[in-house]
Amino acid sequence: MAEQPPGKAPHVPVLLRPLLRAVAPVGGIWIDGTFGAGGYARGLLEAGADQVIGIDRDPLAHQMAAPWAADCGDRLRLVQTNFAQMDEVATGVDGVVLDLGVSSMQLDIAARGFSFMKEGPLDMRMSQDGPSAADLVNELDEVALAEILFVYGEERASRRIAKAIVRSRSEAPITSTLRLSGLIESCLPRSKPGQSHPATRSFQALRIAVNDEYGALFEGLMAAERALKPGGQLAVVTFHSVEDRMVKRFLQARAGATGNANRFAPVLDTAPPQFELLGRKAIGPDPDELEQNPRARSAKLRLARRTDAPSGEIDAKSIAMPQLKGSR
Repeated sequence: MAEQPPGKAPHVPVLLRPLLRAVAPVGGIWIDGTFGAGGYARGLLEAGADQVIGIDRDPLAHQMAAPWAADCGDRLRLVQTNFAQMDEVATGVDGVVLDLGVSSMQLDIAARGFSFMKEGPLDMRMSQDGPSAADLVNELDEVALAEILFVYGEERASRRIAKAIVRSRSEAPITSTLRLSGLIESCLPRSKPGQSHPATRSFQALRIAVNDEYGALFEGLMAAERALKPGGQLAVVTFHSVEDRMVKRFLQARAGATGNANRFAPVLDTAPPQFELLGRKAIGPDPDELEQNPRARSAKLRLARRTDAPSGEIDAKSIAMPQLKGSR
């Protein structure tokens, strides 16, 4: 039995149990590309991984891990970088796990500016450098703001919200989360019981834009392909439809499972697939997990196994990566 890493996990990550069951037996070297509070890393170490390389671009994640990470010795290696560069950190690994989106750790700290429910500076920067959400909200023109809200947040009222933002910032800069959240609420019908907060989609869109999350996801999936050894396993947890669609289409494309666009067209010779799909459908939370953690309700887990085919290239458009007009 593998030695259990010391200390108690601050939280249980979403879909950890089904992930560990799906990739069992766990061994060798794994990359946790979205280290966060360390829940997946701890789970992998407890399950038998020889070493976990924890990657996170957020310096706070590394600071919070310091009290317990050193006790894991060489079994846990922390690297501050974007998971899109994981293959520059290690190659020939046995597994890669990615838990996408914002972490509970980031949401819970009001000063990070991710939450529309807590008063804080309008920041949202995971790496804590570069332009913030406040910079975008106060500097982009109305058309650019509306496009971000629509493309990255799928917000149907994007133009109405962008117009209200521009009007409000002309009176005073928008620098706090609750001011922006209240402004968005005023543009939309009151949400019914059980519905998400009116500001959910807009805050998601701004966070994605600030951190280039879709670009990082595309590059991260390619980096995982290069980092995994033949037989290595890739596990990705998503929380909303756009990123899940990207992951699904990437794995289908790399597994040669996209099918023919036209059944009358001749079958073309294609390169050997880089991945083998592990299950046709995504894995969701079971009732017990939903009861313990309502945040898991939208989570989906997708898995694939690396083949021995060489890594290749793929166009971002082929996996439905959303792109702003200015980035095309």
